[in-house]
Amino acid sequence: MGRCAIGAIFHTVSVETGRARAVGRAEDVPRRVLFHCEEMRELAEQVVARNDDIELRSISWRKFADGFPNLFISNAHTIRGRHVAFLASFSSPSVIFEQLSIIYALPKLFISSFTLILPFFPTGTSERMEDEGDVATAFTLARILSNIPISRGGPSSLVIFDIHALQERFYFGDSVLPCFESGIPLLKSRLQQLPDSDNITIAFPDDGAWKRFYKQLQHFPMIVCNKVREGEQRIVRIKEGDPRGRHVVIVDDLVQSGGTLIECQKVLAEHGAAKVSAYVTHGIFPKNSWEKFQPDNGEGPEHGLSHFWITDSCPLTVDAVKDRRPFEILSLAGPIASALQI
Repeated sequence: MGRCAIGAIFHTVSVETGRARAVGRAEDVPRRVLFHCEEMRELAEQVVARNDDIELRSISWRKFADGFPNLFISNAHTIRGRHVAFLASFSSPSVIFEQLSIIYALPKLFISSFTLILPFFPTGTSERMEDEGDVATAFTLARILSNIPISRGGPSSLVIFDIHALQERFYFGDSVLPCFESGIPLLKSRLQQLPDSDNITIAFPDDGAWKRFYKQLQHFPMIVCNKVREGEQRIVRIKEGDPRGRHVVIVDDLVQSGGTLIECQKVLAEHGAAKVSAYVTHGIFPKNSWEKFQPDNGEGPEHGLSHFWITDSCPLTVDAVKDRRPFEILSLAGPIASALQI
């Protein structure tokens, strides 16, 4: 047999062997890798539990003696050629810098693609410049995230749930691919499980919430409230819709102090609602403002809420209200796992 023929056979065997090894690696090793910040550990574990194709990895979040981050990505060479995601929580300015350091480092490790999952975009309430000197920090954060380095697969992807101001969708530059998701499907699924699911009416605390969510909830009867100023007070009133005899669910994207939600609860109770519940995607509750919300204990909506649903986009809040009525957590683990398959 000639040398060329032997070489051809050897080449064929080598190619087939290499292909078999590649198939073996593809079967044995998940294609996707998920890193997370410390706050998001529990949610990251839930995401991985829902999808066998995602491997959970950790980062060493050490600090130097002066307090600056001393970060380390273990076995960084093993993520080459894989699809990598990072689950972030920018719960306070003090944790943003160390996470940005990781976010900017991961795409440079010869990975196939990079996805940043930031369930709550935290500067959303600071998106306007109304007076000379105002600083729109929402735009600043969007600019920072728009400059995440590209990976071998191209621009990084960014997954955000129910961003606060709709115009913020346009703050991101062309170097990142933002994907805007919503927690409303979780709410709809939960409402279908209620014994009075055929008696639900959705209430919006203002026109902004209605514009944001009405298309996703249009098969429910709706109530729209608004805030009017009377002297030094801002009073919530019903603009349209009828709550009489209904289980009314107030829907908004986020809650801070909770004052508006409580005023909505009161006016709906005064107009004959049988029950009042609430849903927000992001339960922020600074200074433990969640303590304002009490369960109705079956005594009627004037005494409290039947349910208060929030997602786990703000993990510090989840830790505070877990197992405390009327709160119930709707996990984003499923939607995040689905988003990583895109």
